[in-house]
Amino acid sequence: MEKNVNHAGDPAFSGEMAEEPGITIRDFGQKIFQGDKVIWSVFIILCVISLVEIFSATSTIVYRQQNMWGPILRHAMFLIGGVGVILLIHNIPYRFFSLLIFVLLGAIVLLVLTPFIGTSVNGADRWISFMGFTIQPSEIAKISLMGTIAFLLSKQNGANDGLLFKWMIGLMVIVCSIIAMDNLSTAVLLFGVCYLLMFIGNVKLARLLKVAGAGIALVLLFVLLLNVIPEKWTDAGPLNRLGTWQNRISSFGAHKELSEEEYYSITDENYQVAHAKIAIANGGLVGVFPGNSTERDFLPQAYSDFIYAIIIEEMGMLGGIFVLLLYVILLIRSGIIARKTDKMFPRYLVLGSALMLSIQAFINMAVAVNLIPVTGQPLPLVSRGGTSTLITCAYFGLILSADRFGIAKKKREGDVDQNQNDSDHNEEDNIPDKETREGSGLTEPISKLEDKVEFEIYQV
Repeated sequence: MEKNVNHAGDPAFSGEMAEEPGITIRDFGQKIFQGDKVIWSVFIILCVISLVEIFSATSTIVYRQQNMWGPILRHAMFLIGGVGVILLIHNIPYRFFSLLIFVLLGAIVLLVLTPFIGTSVNGADRWISFMGFTIQPSEIAKISLMGTIAFLLSKQNGANDGLLFKWMIGLMVIVCSIIAMDNLSTAVLLFGVCYLLMFIGNVKLARLLKVAGAGIALVLLFVLLLNVIPEKWTDAGPLNRLGTWQNRISSFGAHKELSEEEYYSITDENYQVAHAKIAIANGGLVGVFPGNSTERDFLPQAYSDFIYAIIIEEMGMLGGIFVLLLYVILLIRSGIIARKTDKMFPRYLVLGSALMLSIQAFINMAVAVNLIPVTGQPLPLVSRGGTSTLITCAYFGLILSADRFGIAKKKREGDVDQNQNDSDHNEEDNIPDKETREGSGLTEPISKLEDKVEFEIYQV
């Protein structure tokens, strides 16, 4: 007699049959876009906002190029390339990012060569052109120095703390000093993020206080130098950037000494700040909606340094607060990921990446609303850019990689162990103890009796 088994009522069998036709789009997306869903959501929302606002804010470029779709297609291509960067990096285990120290060495070489072979844009030699592509070495130096500091912090064991501290400070001073010669705001931002990372990394407070004291002395000396140096020395030559900072600092605090009529007059010194204020005032609560901005035609860097003012003009204060909250969520969620990570290196990578993105965003927003002097820092992932956009996506990739290989894998292994333990407990619960079997006349385990009964039925 053949065994006739009916699986019609077996839910496990029906579930397997349902999965046979193929992988759904949702399964494919989950397989490709792995990692924390909140981080991915923030990234996608920022990309959508960027595409909408860049399409609106690049009106001056469109007018010069006579090509309506050129700027937005360029930006979209960089965003697509950035997605590729994220997909590549978030599939690499975090331990391989210790190689960023070699990237840092290459970035230092590029920074040294930039003043000699670099391309000048808006009066600043910050870019290197290579085979038709433009590279910004300072962006490469930012991510590589942050990763190197995170790696060195993870290697502290109590005995080598002093040596590692000297290496960290030495690298920070060398890199930031080179960057500061032509981009002071980026150098200050990079040094500040690395300093915060050292504070989080349990570097001795006495050493950090010494660094802070030296930094405050240098800042005071720099401000004094800006006030006493003759203006004719800063008109041209290597001290030209000092003249730029002289104008920015003097313009930022000048309204306290001006009359009301002079304060509301738009001049060459306050041109950008004045039009940014007008854009914010035009926005109101809900804005004039995307594509209806008027100040995009007056702000020289409406698509870069002052894009947050255009966002407020078109999306209102509610839109501006929403964009601000996205970076706050990114910072908070990264902190949660870092807290759950069991290794020090990915923990510091996550925190360093989140601090770099969020602090840069806060600086850009503060400039747009005239809380601090103009710095030239773009809004991460939203402002138009090339190298900066790709490097920003690389920060997201580092966060997602640490989440995948520092947390998700550990969770999956824990879930499998828990399920196995539950299964073992269930099997043990289903087998009666020896006294129960003897009291009921059973001398063999239930599983063996079931096999024997099934065999006898088949014989019949």
